[in-house]
Amino acid sequence: MRAGFRQKLARTAARIPFAADALALYFAARDPATPRKAKAMMIAALAYFVMPADAIPDVFAGIGFTDDAAVIAGMIALVGASIRQHHRQLAKALVARMRT
Repeated sequence: MRAGFRQKLARTAARIPFAADALALYFAARDPATPRKAKAMMIAALAYFVMPADAIPDVFAGIGFTDDAAVIAGMIALVGASIRQHHRQLAKALVARMRT
């Protein structure tokens, strides 16, 4: 999943406003300090983001990523306490590099 997530995010980072949130989930899921249950839920949300077939296919301009955004936002609401400030800072820095 790691390679698929990175590839999809690299292709879409400039177009999706929730790129930093998805990356923060990714960094939190990889952190050994994150509880296992939270990691499992984070990985499930990231897998949904990576999957080519989902509720609203990503090829539809304007609405293609709305389901992905909803899943990421929902997951942050559920496990947000496990996403530390350094995960968010790493995510913002990486998105900024991807968008330049």
